[in-house]
Amino acid sequence: MSVNNSFAREVRIRRLYRHGDQRLFVVPLDHSVTDGPIARASPLNELIGQLADNGVDAVVLHKGSLRYIDPRWFASTSLIVHLSASTVHAPDPDAKYLVASVEEALRLGADAVSVHVNLGSRDEMRQIADLAAVSDACDRWNMPLLAMMYPRGPMVSNSRDPELVAHAVTLAADLGADIVKTMYVGSVAEMSDVARGCPIPILVAGGAPDSESAVLSYVEDALCGGSSGVAMGRNVFQAPDPGAMARKISDLIHCTFEAALVRSSQPLAVAGS
Repeated sequence: MSVNNSFAREVRIRRLYRHGDQRLFVVPLDHSVTDGPIARASPLNELIGQLADNGVDAVVLHKGSLRYIDPRWFASTSLIVHLSASTVHAPDPDAKYLVASVEEALRLGADAVSVHVNLGSRDEMRQIADLAAVSDACDRWNMPLLAMMYPRGPMVSNSRDPELVAHAVTLAADLGADIVKTMYVGSVAEMSDVARGCPIPILVAGGAPDSESAVLSYVEDALCGGSSGVAMGRNVFQAPDPGAMARKISDLIHCTFEAALVRSSQPLAVAGS
């Protein structure tokens, strides 16, 4: 949780942690700016309705998308407005830049904002400066900040290197983020080391669509490794039934009674083992 004692910031953070267990399940839906449309089978509004009805704590959207979304969905999920952008067609797709502000997000009713930084990219200097500026605005307006931190670029040979990931999450905390999203480093023990050294909650990113069992096993490993949850997009919205997939992931993260029964019947890796 944030150490900021502002009433407004605390209210927004409590909306994010709506289950009251200090764990988060976030579904990023900002991919459309980078890659093109993501909800080809059904409208984005319908997809968000499925996610809101199935235990997702927050969705990440760009500001313009909200014109086409029913605001009633946000009675049961939270809104994170993404401030960063780039496209796969750019000369340097790793060069993220700001396309919205904290003030805009406030006017849109956001519960938090997010910023993307590629540590090791050619454009790293500007992205870190943008993160610092957004952090300052978040402090001014009492808005929670999710920093999406990836070791990515010509200076990075292994984006899952535990030392690099630890540096990335520390950078986010040092510049004022409340929550950080980053890569899973590959093992429960290594992830535990990263999480232990980070003073803010860590959410691990998802990846390319995989089998349902593989996704759920990945979520379990992330939690056993000290992560506070996941920020998982493609694994959810490209699933055959996004709502059903969201419900299963939410049950694992928030450990509902049914999920606890399943988990107790199967031995899991122990952090540090």
